[in-house]
Amino acid sequence: MNEYRHRLEKLLPLVDKPSRYIGGEIGEIRKEFRPGMIRFAMAFPEIYEIGSSHHGGEILYQIVNSREDMICERVFCPWKDMAEKLRENEIPLLSIESGTPLADFDVVGFSLEYELSYTNVLEMLDLARIPLRSADRGEEHPLIIAGGPSVFNPEPVADFFDLFVIGDGEEILPLLL
Repeated sequence: MNEYRHRLEKLLPLVDKPSRYIGGEIGEIRKEFRPGMIRFAMAFPEIYEIGSSHHGGEILYQIVNSREDMICERVFCPWKDMAEKLRENEIPLLSIESGTPLADFDVVGFSLEYELSYTNVLEMLDLARIPLRSADRGEEHPLIIAGGPSVFNPEPVADFFDLFVIGDGEEILPLLL
């Protein structure tokens, strides 16, 4: 267990609905990271209860993890109480499966289902200590991409993403990565 995951677990008794942050549910995939693998974080800018039931996300999670050269882990927007605790304790936003900091992934892919989640994207990037604007990010940061119904009009959030995937993610994403 990594240091951040251990520190996060100490916060669980202090927040409502701590099971949002631990994973272990049926269908979860835990792969061992090997050098050379592409690390993909599938980010849903809503709380776990909403994001984990998203069928499109489940499909992408399975597709990416079916590849030997890739590892896909999930991350959801924490509720206000956990976001506050993460900041107070200087813990970055972590993936569900391994507790890897979001900033350590090669690619972070957001599923934008509706416009009201845009502010949650910014909250997640801030908690992850990833610069909000793509112009402020360098090679040391993950590629930040977005897909989903809201990206058919990407302009309102264009400054925050490096790339938009318009169309069926299950067909495009494997080719992109």
